[in-house]
Amino acid sequence: MRRGIIFDVDGTILDSMIIWEHAGERYLEQLGIEAEKGLGERLFTMSMKEGAQYLKRTYGLLQSTEEIIGGINEVVTSFYREEAKPKEGVREFLEKQKEKGVKMTVATSTDRFLIEEAFRRLDLEKYFGRIFTCSEVGVGKSEPTIFHEASRFMGTTPEETWVFEDGLYAIETAKKAGYHTVGIYDAASEKDQAEVRESVEVYLRDWKGAEDRLREKL
Repeated sequence: MRRGIIFDVDGTILDSMIIWEHAGERYLEQLGIEAEKGLGERLFTMSMKEGAQYLKRTYGLLQSTEEIIGGINEVVTSFYREEAKPKEGVREFLEKQKEKGVKMTVATSTDRFLIEEAFRRLDLEKYFGRIFTCSEVGVGKSEPTIFHEASRFMGTTPEETWVFEDGLYAIETAKKAGYHTVGIYDAASEKDQAEVRESVEVYLRDWKGAEDRLREKL
């Protein structure tokens, strides 16, 4: 039987959720401003524009909303270009799947250029046939479109395809669409871990030993 794997990136392959939680704080830091406690959580629920407007209003920034957005985007870009690291053990898992001829793709909510910046530096590009992004397919992971596009590219059906995710809502979407699911622990989704465990076929606290646990399935 053909096998394919679709991987999320942030919180799954890369230990990178921290930048989405703290980009606003880092931006203020560059301006010599100390951020309020819990700023990351507050901004996480806002759009980029709303977050920039909040920073401008709350901290009396002289920069325009567009300049603030640009500054935050540069903080995020620099993180992927220079700092983002793969989760421990994931490279070994990817290498094993490549050796076995398992087809692999990426399905991410993050912009392509950010993922490519990190993957190029970390030499991870070679493992994936293609990167699919929500912005390019036109819908987020609340719909299964991105998973269908990725499996179609690999030539596998949902029944032959495993989706590796850390986010509960994406796991539920993939599961309802008929994909096998693997839940990856990430601290950013700590509050959802009980539900993640219940929703997936395989739950991984980390990537160590993942190959052994999934040997009979992949």
